[in-house]
Amino acid sequence: MKFHYYPETDSLYIDLSHRTSVRSEEVTQGVILDFDSEGRLVGIDIDHASKILDLSRIEAESLPITNLLIKQE
Repeated sequence: MKFHYYPETDSLYIDLSHRTSVRSEEVTQGVILDFDSEGRLVGIDIDHASKILDLSRIEAESLPITNLLIKQE
């Protein structure tokens, strides 16, 4: 799973899978779910993310994380 934040558009994309998105569905204004060819959720796109989320903090609880990579650009 990868989190991609794009400050120029204030959007957050949560990449849940390496599979390719073939269909998107807006579930509420500014929140779009991406699905692969088999209907599995592969990503979540959130527009105006800083207005609806606290982007200053990420918490993970009881996840079987074996590799944590933090990139700062």
